[in-house]
Order: sequence, then C-alpha cells, then structure tokens
Amino acid sequence: MPPYLLGLRFDGRRVVVIGGGRVAQRRVPTLLAAGADVLLIAPETTPMLEDLAARGEITWERRAYRPGDCDGAWLVQACADDGDVNAAAAAEAESRRIWCVRADDAELSPAWTPASGRVGETTVGVLAGGDPRHAAGLRDVIVDGLRDGTIGARHSRRRPVGVALVGGGPGDPGLITVRGRQLLAEADVVVTDRLAPRELLDELPADVEIIDAAKIPYGRSVTQDHINAALVEHAKAGRFVVRLKGGDPFVFGRGAEEVLHCVREGVPVTVVPGITSAIAVPASVGVPVTHRGVSQEFHVVSAHVAPGDPASTVDWEGLGRAQGTLILLMAVERMRVIADTLMRYGRSPDTPVAVIQNGTLQSQRALTTTLAAVADDMAATGVRPPAIVVVGEVVQVAREIDILNADLGRTP
Repeated sequence: MPPYLLGLRFDGRRVVVIGGGRVAQRRVPTLLAAGADVLLIAPETTPMLEDLAARGEITWERRAYRPGDCDGAWLVQACADDGDVNAAAAAEAESRRIWCVRADDAELSPAWTPASGRVGETTVGVLAGGDPRHAAGLRDVIVDGLRDGTIGARHSRRRPVGVALVGGGPGDPGLITVRGRQLLAEADVVVTDRLAPRELLDELPADVEIIDAAKIPYGRSVTQDHINAALVEHAKAGRFVVRLKGGDPFVFGRGAEEVLHCVREGVPVTVVPGITSAIAVPASVGVPVTHRGVSQEFHVVSAHVAPGDPASTVDWEGLGRAQGTLILLMAVERMRVIADTLMRYGRSPDTPVAVIQNGTLQSQRALTTTLAAVADDMAATGVRPPAIVVVGEVVQVAREIDILNADLGRTP
C-alpha cells in the first residue's frame, strides 16, 4: 500500500526523539524548524545535539529509553542504535495511537520520514518505497530545480509583488544566493547592472523584459534617476521587478537610494543581500582579508574619489597609519595617487599588493606587486576595471598557499 503523505504543523507540539546518534542529528534540526517541542532521550549524544540542549532549544534527558517516555508526544522518532529499544518505543507509541518512525527498519515502521527540502515557502517531501538514498537523490534534483528556477510556477497565486533588490554576487553566476535566484526566476522585468551575473539572463523566459542599466566607467551610462523611475513605473503597472546588481546592493551599490525612492512612491521592496566582491574576489585568488597573527582588521574603501579631493570622506591618513588589510574598489584610475598617499602617511613601500581584475569570472587575472610598484605594474599589464586592489601582508598568505598548491602531487 502506498503511504499517505501529510504535512504536520508541529508548532509547540511535543516530538520525542529516542537515541542521540547521527540519525537524530539529521532529524532534530528539521523538527525544530517546524516548531516542534523536542524531547531527546539518550545516554549520550553528538556535540551538535548537546549544544542545542545547552542553549535550551531542545530538552535532553541523559538516560536510556524507558516505558512511558512516549506520553504526551504527537510523534516519536525511534533512532536508537539498539533495535530492541526502537521496537519497544514503537510498540508503546502504537498502543497510545501515536505515530512512530523507526530509523532501523523501514518495513516495520508505521511511518516514514520523507527526504525533505525547503525552498522559500515550498517544502518538498519524497518517499521512494523505503529507500532513503533514492528518495534523497530525487529530493535533491527537485530542490535544485526549484532553487535555480528551472522548476516552478512563475505566476503562482502567491507570487511576489513590487521590487526585489537582489545582490548578484561578484560575477560568477554560481555565487548568487538561493533566494536571489528564486526571485529572478519569477520576475516580469529585470533591471540589470553590467557587473551582475549576465549568464543568468539567458535562463529567463522570453517574455521577461530586460532593461540594461549599465554604468560603464568613463563611458555611456544610465542615470540613477532613470533607473529609479523604471523600477517604480513597472512595479506600479503590476509587474514584479527584480533589480539585479553586482556584489551586495548595500556595499557601494546605491541600493539604499533605490529602496528609498521606491518606498516613497508606495512600492514595496524586498532586499536580498549578495556576496560582496570586496571579500569574494580576494578569496577567489587565495587572499584572506584577515589571517591570525597577520591582520585583525580590514577596511573596504570606495576609491572613486581621489585622496585630496574635497568630495572625499575617506581618512587616508588613518589608513596609512593602520596595519590592517586595505581593500580598494574603483581604484584603477587613481592607484598612483592612492599609493603615494598611503606611503606618505606611513605604509611601507614594500607592502604586498594584489590586484584582481574580473574576479570570479573566466577572464579573471591577478597581479602581485608592492605598494611602491603597483601603479606602474598595473599600467604595464593593462589592468582595467572592474578590479579589486588588496593592500596588506595577507597577500603573502596567498603566495604561501600558491607554493603549497604547486607542491601537491610532487614526489619528494
């Protein structure tokens, strides 16, 4: 007989979990996410479950199962390593008309736990005749499809409204967040930047309107006022608009300006953070922005205004004295004056510098140099925006990683 699938809403209802091993460790977080009041009964348990008990998220009775433990439960998960214990717990639950899942024997279990996954407000549960590996494999395929938008109903009854401000990450389409990709798949209109992951646009249905809002350095660009007006116009026309931006929309992305404009016009906005290029691009070439014993701080600076310009709000003197990592965005055209300023205020000319152009993309390339030589080296190698500049001793950590990676596989 095929099982009957049911979505249980556990909010505040007790679930008894017997056994504290790996199976319990997988199931308890899902039960907590569903709002269950979890009672764990086990002489020993995993560090993760012990931590949940210490934080008060579950109740742990540190002992073996004994008759009567199922009292008051809406569901029992029998996950003990001892089959006799699971059988006894299942028998007690049956006598009390409480559903019980036996982790050790699917054939004898009155109920099965499906391989489940959640994407947004959609929960997927898969049963495969008691074969957990097959069920998990099918679950993964379905969940991946929901996440990347290849499975889904674009015009569902509870479709998003207004504008979603989505951070697309540093450029590689695989680095957009799950939530960002979900909303992109439901868009009627996409207003995109030049630094947003362009490959994702090819996956959109043909009826999605794509508006190019590129701002090309020293080239043609769309004004911010025009972008703001387009967001409001399409949203008020009943279309769901995704504003797809590179990196994180609130890190030098003027995202808050767009949110303020939309809200002032009565348009609701959902903000989806993105992976900022300030951290992701250095990481892509092995440069950690902090490293124990090397740097306890990092500063992210927009260098679109040069040091000494009246419009600059950056404390370049303080950055010159600081010893932490300095990450410069939009610095390519002003790198010579920036380097001179930092050295004038105390940074050593020998400070290591890494310059990463087109970070995380196939065209990515990196340059390693020093603060004294960085401007000349960038000019000689033709570095162009977008590029991230990292100043600090952490660049040496990347060099060490490169050396160790080069040695991998070599015979001593």
